Amino acid sequence: MYRLLSLFETTDKKYEGKNMQSTSQLTRGLSARHIRFMALGSAIGTGLFYGSAKAIETAGPAVLLAYIIGGAAVFMVMRALGEMAVRSPLAGSFSQYASHYLGARAGFFTGWTYVFEMLIVCLADVTAFGVYMKLWFPDVAQWIWVLSIICFIGAINLCHVKTFGEMEFWLSIVKVAAIVAMIVGGAAIMMFGFGQSADHAVGVSNLFDHNGFMPNGVAGVIASFAVVMFAFGGIEVIGITASEAKNPEVTIPRAINAVPVRILLFYVLTLFVLMCIYPWNQIGQNGSPFVQIFDSLGISAAANILNVVVITAAISAINSDIFGAGRMMYGMAHEGQAPKSFTKLTKNGVPWMTVLVMVLVLFIGVVLNYLIPEDVFLVIASIATFATIWVWLMILLSQFAMRRQMTPEQVKQLKFPVPMWPVAPILAIAFMLFIFGVLGYFESTRIALYVGLGWLILLTIAYAVWVKKPEKQAQDAEELA
Repeated sequence: MYRLLSLFETTDKKYEGKNMQSTSQLTRGLSARHIRFMALGSAIGTGLFYGSAKAIETAGPAVLLAYIIGGAAVFMVMRALGEMAVRSPLAGSFSQYASHYLGARAGFFTGWTYVFEMLIVCLADVTAFGVYMKLWFPDVAQWIWVLSIICFIGAINLCHVKTFGEMEFWLSIVKVAAIVAMIVGGAAIMMFGFGQSADHAVGVSNLFDHNGFMPNGVAGVIASFAVVMFAFGGIEVIGITASEAKNPEVTIPRAINAVPVRILLFYVLTLFVLMCIYPWNQIGQNGSPFVQIFDSLGISAAANILNVVVITAAISAINSDIFGAGRMMYGMAHEGQAPKSFTKLTKNGVPWMTVLVMVLVLFIGVVLNYLIPEDVFLVIASIATFATIWVWLMILLSQFAMRRQMTPEQVKQLKFPVPMWPVAPILAIAFMLFIFGVLGYFESTRIALYVGLGWLILLTIAYAVWVKKPEKQAQDAEELA
């Protein structure tokens, strides 16, 4: 553990035993309600509505164990992030924490990897939005819908942060309501047998029939972690909201303690109901499992209802991801790790340049999407998985390094300390390294490591060429003084 930390650890002692001062001038307009649902909006999306079918196919009913174990590890990541965010709420969040506690290079890698992850996910979501709209408007060109949603989300992100938070809240409400409706509807099917033939078994027995609870063995459960962990990606946006939270010492702990539990319930309970109603080896074969449940309840408009939900999910995810990536670049610009122009704010306290950059890159990405095969989305998912696990690992290592630098008295003053220190964080770090091993072991996900390592090499070159060393930054500051 200590050797791993020493690869990144900074020798700059000015952060030891001190609260870092935020250079942010962002507006504090996000309430606990906004922050909670922003994390839900980012983390509950296609991973649940569609991606869960792939996880079930890989692990069978035992995928429930994978979601529980993965959820516990993610909760420890969130608590580590929460400890740092409450102590020092910064716009750059985990990128700045990595810079201060692991070294500038680690912060640079973490921040830009997160931005890259958000761009990739946004690219997939804006393209998906165009596909979804074709159900209702088959004669309208897909690129028109893609262009319109990019402009719309860009405009929303330029509004006051409270307006943004309110929109994200209501978008997430639609998704949550759909999940709750599915759970309630599924429970009704289990209890009263709506829409089921007499020879169709419904109940917990479905979890153990069809080759048992763990049909593909332990290897199947391990392989499913690649999909499961990707599904939780995006929840770390809570840390980025700290600099714009009205009362971070109260809102951040509340959001962190509530969201992981809710996500576990949404994922685990939803999949439990699904696999109790339908044999696990049939889920996803006849369209979305959501449509299957609504059809069983006699709701003829199931396809249209699902389309509303997935469109809302896509808009919500794009909205949250552009916010997170934009604020990350804003914080990195203050650290000299991104162009200084990224620090420019509107009169509402919104970093408009970062939003503009995200929108422009999405335009380029959409054009490229038309020029490359659809199989590229397998690569996109792999890159996003690698990036997500990398960011989580850096959060855990940053918190571990921070604790090593703190005195016992400073530790006692922490307002939101990590539970079960140091055992729980160490186990979470080991689990993240284990996931990297999983990505490399299975051929279907091995490309994630290849692309991920290539990305880190590219960042190494970029850091050496463009980023000023701390000594140079200090020298420039003295000359300007």
